[in-house]
Amino acid sequence: MAAKAGAAASFMFMLFLLNTACHAHLSPAFYDSSCPNALSTIRTAIRSEIASDRRMAASLIRLHFHDCFVQGCDSSILLDETSSIQNKAKTEVEKICPGVVSCADIIAVAARDASAYVGGPSYAVKLGRRDSTTASRTLANAELPAFFESLESLISRFQKKGLTARDMVALSGSHTLGQAQCFTFRERIYNHSNIDAGFASTRRRRCPRVGSDSTLAPLDLVTPNSFDNNYFKNLMQNKGLLQSDQVLFNGGSTDSIVSEYSRNPARFRVDFGSAMIKMGDIGLLTGSAGQIRRICSAVN
Repeated sequence: MAAKAGAAASFMFMLFLLNTACHAHLSPAFYDSSCPNALSTIRTAIRSEIASDRRMAASLIRLHFHDCFVQGCDSSILLDETSSIQNKAKTEVEKICPGVVSCADIIAVAARDASAYVGGPSYAVKLGRRDSTTASRTLANAELPAFFESLESLISRFQKKGLTARDMVALSGSHTLGQAQCFTFRERIYNHSNIDAGFASTRRRRCPRVGSDSTLAPLDLVTPNSFDNNYFKNLMQNKGLLQSDQVLFNGGSTDSIVSEYSRNPARFRVDFGSAMIKMGDIGLLTGSAGQIRRICSAVN
């Protein structure tokens, strides 16, 4: 009996070591020796792109989220993407440190730099991820949250990735930036009761009951290109554009978090940065797993 208990303890200890080793490779200082100018080079490329089109900030933050939720933070989302800001940043980094910095890390750094550029928080990005050699559209369709999901479904999805309901609400706050297509909010503006009448009327002007599916509307009508806490204030006024936004404040378990963030922008900023760091640990490839792609859109 004692031998079995000892074996079980040894097994659990080995599992702990393996799990610790998986994350031990990640560090904000990962490239300090191998490519000391990597982060400044990425930052310059990202700032240049956002300066020419401020809406790109939302895309960069969302891309990191999509990458991590599908197959882990491994840059699988960039495979077969012929043109992207990350590819441009990668080209610049390859000039100074060929074969050193992963596309997965560039995605993570780009999201942080995008947030900071438009007034959001900056935070220490842990580095040392490696790139996948495969991608799965089927997995993407299955793993990414949908715009029509319930609060319970959303909480469950995030929990499966190791993220709490609070992490989920904080990350959803990135919808202070960006736009959504008409087909994603049509049902809400025409058939939902928990929506401000004036807000719905405004959105209907460019999103008819039929057609114009790809017409865009800002997720935050007040400050669509600045990172702030207006998203949460909007939710408290029933002005969430997507169903998956408004369910965060609709008499459920996350109402108190939304209310807190609407009153305390500093708390939101801290929690957003923490949640982004935590999300960046999902499904990592480190050590000798995967590869360091020379071009982000294709395997070596």
